[in-house]
Amino acid sequence: MAETKQFKTEVKQLLNLMIHSLYSNRDIFLRELIANAADAIDKARFESLTHPEMAREWQIRIEPDKEKKTLRISDNGIGMTAEEVVENIGTIAKSGTRAFLQMLEEKGAGKENLPELIGQFGVGFYSAFMVAEKVELRTKKADSDAPAVSWTSRGEGEYELDSEIEKSEPGTEITLYLKPDAEIYLESWKISDIVSRYSDFIAYPIVMPERKVNSDKTETVTDRTLNSQKAIWLRKPDEITPEEYKSFYSHLANFGGTEYLKAIHLTAEGMSEFKALLFIPKQAPFNLLMPDIQKKGLQLYVKRVFITDECKELIPDYLRFICGVVDSSDLPLNVSREILQENPQLHRINKAVTSKVLSELKKLLESDPETYAAFFREFGRILKEGIHTDRENQEKLKDLVMYESMNTEPGKMITLANYVDAMPESQKEIYYISGDKREAVASSPALEYYRSKGYDVLFMTDPVDDWIMQSMLQYRKKHFKSVAKGDFEADEADKSAAEETVKKATEKFARLVDFLKKTLADKVSDVRFSVRLTDSPCCLITENNGLSPHLERLFKAMNQEIPASKRILELNPNHPLVEALFECCNKDETAPELTAYVKVLFDQALLMEGSPIPDPAEFARQITRLLLTGIKK
Repeated sequence: MAETKQFKTEVKQLLNLMIHSLYSNRDIFLRELIANAADAIDKARFESLTHPEMAREWQIRIEPDKEKKTLRISDNGIGMTAEEVVENIGTIAKSGTRAFLQMLEEKGAGKENLPELIGQFGVGFYSAFMVAEKVELRTKKADSDAPAVSWTSRGEGEYELDSEIEKSEPGTEITLYLKPDAEIYLESWKISDIVSRYSDFIAYPIVMPERKVNSDKTETVTDRTLNSQKAIWLRKPDEITPEEYKSFYSHLANFGGTEYLKAIHLTAEGMSEFKALLFIPKQAPFNLLMPDIQKKGLQLYVKRVFITDECKELIPDYLRFICGVVDSSDLPLNVSREILQENPQLHRINKAVTSKVLSELKKLLESDPETYAAFFREFGRILKEGIHTDRENQEKLKDLVMYESMNTEPGKMITLANYVDAMPESQKEIYYISGDKREAVASSPALEYYRSKGYDVLFMTDPVDDWIMQSMLQYRKKHFKSVAKGDFEADEADKSAAEETVKKATEKFARLVDFLKKTLADKVSDVRFSVRLTDSPCCLITENNGLSPHLERLFKAMNQEIPASKRILELNPNHPLVEALFECCNKDETAPELTAYVKVLFDQALLMEGSPIPDPAEFARQITRLLLTGIKK
C-alpha cells in the first residue's frame, strides 16, 4: 500500500533551487541519471566478485515513449530496499555512494579494490525535475529478499512510497513524466547527442530500442548501443592502434585533422590520482591566435563521466595548443559538477601535466631537431609566453625556445644552448635584436660591430619577443643584451681605443652635434658618437628602459595609448658623411639644404632599422632635390 511521506529537509525551497538554479544546462539531467545507473552497476559488479550468482550482462537502458510522453532510464545494478530509498532519495544531499564507500572501507576492502563511483553529493537524481513534472522510481535490491519498492514525487515537498510492488529483476528504473517544454528529450537524436557528449565512455553499454517498420508493415524493435565505451586513455599504449589514436585525436582536435606529432600518456597515483592522454598537434588550428573563438584547456572526466571540454585549470595558457583528456579518480566537484571547486588537486594535476609535456618536448628536441623546429614554427610564439608567466618552469622553457640569427641562413633556427656553445671566449653576453621580420633586422646598422667581430646576434621577430625579454634576463649565467638598446660597450681589447675615438669625435664635431640636437629636438632625445657602427653613418638607439619601436607599433596596432618616445641618434665618427655635414655646418649653419640633409639622415636611419618614416612623400621630395643638386654640380 502506498504511503505519503514528507522529505526530511526543508525540501520545497531546496528543490526549487536545484531545479531552477543549480544546473545551467537542462541536458545535464540525463548525464546525472546515467552516472547514477553506472554507480549502481559498479556496486553490483563489485559484490559479484564474491557472489558470482549476481553476475549478469550489465546494461543501462533508455526508453522514450512519445505517446505517454515519458522517458525511462533503467539499470540492472545493485538496486535499493525501502529503507535505502527513504535514506538516499527521501533525504536531499544524502549520498548513498559516500555511505557505500565508507562501509567498504570499514570492512577493510583495499582502496585498489573499490569500484570507481562518482556520486559525492546525492543531488544528481533531483536534476530530473528540471524536465519532469513527476518522477517515478521502481527498484529491487540485488541478492536480497527485501520486496521491490516504488517512489513517486512531483518535487513539491512530499513523496509516495509503496513497498508492495511487483518487480522481478533487481535494479532500478526511473520514469520521467516530461513537462510540455521538455518533450524534445523524447527524440532519439537528442538522446543520442547527450549520451555521445557526456557519457560516451561509460564502461557499460547504454542502449535504446529502435523501431523499424518492415515492408509487410510489421514492426521490428532492436536495441542500439549509444556509447562507444572506448576510453582509450585508460588502456596501455601498446594496446591502442594507430587508427584509434588518430580517430580519438580527430575527435578532440575538432578541426578535421587526424595528424598529430606525439601522443603522451600520463598516470598519476598518490595524493592525486588521474590518467591523461595528451596530444602535441602537428599543425596550428586556424583559431590559435583568436582567443575569443578558441577553446582553452583539456577535457575533464571524472570516472569516465564527461564534465567539461574547457577546463583551463588543468594546463597553463602557454600550452593551450595541447589537446587531450584528464580523467580524475578523486577530484572533488561542486554539487552540480559544472564548476570545479578551488582545490590543491587542480594545481597538482596542472603541475604534473605541464612537467610531462615539457619533458616530452625536450626529448623531441634532442632526438629529432628538425621535427621539433617544424613544431616550434607552428607553436613557438605561444610556448614562449611561459617564460614570462611561469617562473617555476622558466629554465625548462628557455631550453626549448628557438630563434633565427645573424649567422644562420634564412629559415634555420637555433636554440639558446646552440648559441651559447658557439660563443667566442671573448663574448660575455647573449646579443639579440627585435623587429618585424628577418629582412628588417638583418639590415640594421646596429649589427655592424658584432658582424665585424664574428659574433652572432639572435633575431627576435615574433610579436611577443620584446615582452618576453623583460623576463628572460639570463641563460646559463649569460645575460641578454639588445644591440639596439642602451649604451654601447666594446670588448675589453677594443675598449680603450673606442673611448678615445668617441672622445676625439665629440670634441671635433661638437658644433654639428649641437645643430643636430636643435634640428631634431622633436624627434630624438640625444645625439652622440659611438663605435657601434662600422659602415653606416648613423643609427637610432632606444634607451635601456624604453620601448623598442617594434613593441610600440604592436601596442598602437592594439589601439593602446602609447606616449611618443624619443630615441638616441648615434653617429659613426669615421664616416665621410659625418665629416661632410660638419664642413657644411661650419660653412653656413643657416643653409636650408643643411636642414634638409639632417632630416633625410634621420629618415634614412628609420628605414635602415625597418621602421616607417613619418612623411614618405616629403622624404621622396627631399631625395629628388638632393639628386638634382648633385646632378647639376
